[in-house]
Amino acid sequence: MSTEIGALGVWAWLDGFSAPEAADFAKQIEDWGYSALWVPEAVGRDPFTLLGYLAGQTERLVLATGIANIYARDAMTMNAIRQTMASLAPGRFVLGIGVSHTRLVTGVRGHEYGKPVTTMRSYLDSMEKALFLATPPDEEAPIVLAALRTRMLELAAERTRGAHPYLVPPEHTARAREVLGKDAWLCPEQMVLLETNPEKARSIARKNLGAYTSLPNYQNNLKEYGFSDADFADGGSNRLVDRIVAWGDERVIRERIQAHRDAGADHVCIQPFRHDGAPGPDMRVLELLAPAG
Repeated sequence: MSTEIGALGVWAWLDGFSAPEAADFAKQIEDWGYSALWVPEAVGRDPFTLLGYLAGQTERLVLATGIANIYARDAMTMNAIRQTMASLAPGRFVLGIGVSHTRLVTGVRGHEYGKPVTTMRSYLDSMEKALFLATPPDEEAPIVLAALRTRMLELAAERTRGAHPYLVPPEHTARAREVLGKDAWLCPEQMVLLETNPEKARSIARKNLGAYTSLPNYQNNLKEYGFSDADFADGGSNRLVDRIVAWGDERVIRERIQAHRDAGADHVCIQPFRHDGAPGPDMRVLELLAPAG
């Protein structure tokens, strides 16, 4: 595959932006030299419609889902999306998919939540067999899995281009590289915050982490790196916050990104929290860390 993921990307919720604002954001990070824009899926906009629109507003930026929920679409539809996006944005689309969480799948969508690895393997099988009668793209878009623990990482290496872990410290990146081998993509997300006051930084971090620290998938993964149930209470212990969110000055943030690279990451996508605690990405951070200078 000719898609080049690059070294440094941006992970961002864009649901608070209008369509023109989202386009301006994508064009700005492209001008700043970021190689990829990752957008999530939860209960907001359809990520593929948004990325298709952004593909027409940008020139080089790789557009990725981080991640699309496999319970939101059957495998035939997901395959059709993959083929369509590969035609619309050749070499510029990455399909990141994952099993999401019981709370979102069963509680919100009303589906039965299956065993994660078994369900994902079956889904990939069905994507490969799916009927697609439109003109195919010259080249298929790469797939990456939202993989955290060993068995899903192994599946990512076996069946896809690689893994996109979320809410992980550099220690996880090192372990993931061991499991994936040397050839698979490893694209961890890293939360960052340009704030040097510890009390303020941790307060903002907890505000953003609160949606994740109660989810069993993340808890079970982080327990393998020395965290316990006590670390997940009240938005996260200081120890957990400090390992998941790189807060401080520019040097601290750059060191954390480099720690992932040193541990084996091919690509790191940063999620910059605003220092005032408001939703949306902090443009100051993105400009400060811009690969283009």
